[in-house]
Amino acid sequence: MTKSFRTLDDAELKGKRVLLRVDLNVPMDAGKVTDTTRLDRVAPTILEIADKGGKVIILAHFGRPKGVDPKESLRPVAAALAEVIKRPVGFAEDCIGEVAAAAIAKMQDGDILCLENTRFHKGEEKNEPEFVDELAKLGDLWVNDAFSAAHRAHASTEGVGHKLPAYAGRTMQLEIDALNKALEAPKRPVIAIVGGAKVSSKIDLLENLVSKVDALVIGGGMANTFLHAQGINVGKSLCEKDLAPTALRIIAKAEAANCAIILPVDATVAYHFAPNAPAFAYGLDSIPADGMILDVGPRSVARINAAIDDAATLVWNGPVGAFELHPFDAGTVAAAQHAAARTKTHKLVSVAGGGDTVAALNQAGVAADFTYISTAGGAFLEWMEGKPLPGVEVLRPQ
Repeated sequence: MTKSFRTLDDAELKGKRVLLRVDLNVPMDAGKVTDTTRLDRVAPTILEIADKGGKVIILAHFGRPKGVDPKESLRPVAAALAEVIKRPVGFAEDCIGEVAAAAIAKMQDGDILCLENTRFHKGEEKNEPEFVDELAKLGDLWVNDAFSAAHRAHASTEGVGHKLPAYAGRTMQLEIDALNKALEAPKRPVIAIVGGAKVSSKIDLLENLVSKVDALVIGGGMANTFLHAQGINVGKSLCEKDLAPTALRIIAKAEAANCAIILPVDATVAYHFAPNAPAFAYGLDSIPADGMILDVGPRSVARINAAIDDAATLVWNGPVGAFELHPFDAGTVAAAQHAAARTKTHKLVSVAGGGDTVAALNQAGVAADFTYISTAGGAFLEWMEGKPLPGVEVLRPQ
């Protein structure tokens, strides 16, 4: 991470009340946490602050409650966190006011306390100054370890950082470091793989990437829009035909920036979108009028893998086919396994992010082999779009 951000290395923690903003928005079923990935990721920061004698006061949101809602309480999440870090985690029934202050007053150095869901108060998402002040009263310094919420200028994700000395936690530090290596100061050549269903959701991303990477692979349903824009018949495939001018503009911008656009050269086509539907490989000049392109074809996979071979850095957001259904996961799995093999032999720095991307890499069995996988979703996408993230910007020395 660049030293334009303050980290825990710069903070005096002993005896301090440390407001630690984390992401505890974990999946639950019947009151139990079903995936502890986000708890595992924040554990090092919590334990480091506690072991250095800080009082760890956890701030987090959960779900989208409209006011106080017991079903959206952080209490069961705090219990699951205690199991992950193998330390007691106290719980306060509110995140501001006398309840929170009284719980904090009882803390000893090294204790860990989770405050109730910040979104139980409307001042959180509105970043209301009064609510920011109420939170800031509870701490001596603020540590942001929730990159996944850094694109939101909310009270606990950004506002408090203007009131207290602000530092990046270790998860935040790792995330920014990985993304800097991918896009801000990468080893070149850099290749980006961008997939997913629709161009409309990724216009800003594509327009930013063509000026930053050496080659851009476009896959998934969005590739059909680019093929259609170039006069190729895509049959009954998902295609945003009205965005053909946008696709041509992005191609022209890439050409001007000397960025190679890599589109499919063949396709895996089916007549029904269903698991194990009969599928056939077609060249782009012979896509059946009643067929649907649901994955890249074998020649396209070879082309993507060759582009990965030429690269020193890979940034990946979005599957290149309808990976949820077999056999339309073949292209994504093959490219993911190829990128993972290059990464394991230290020939490639590979950074991936976004919900579908993480699911696809897990499905391919290679998530652990990538250099870095971001679970951040919206924040990862906005970073790739070149937009400043409020929760990151506030960590820069003022």
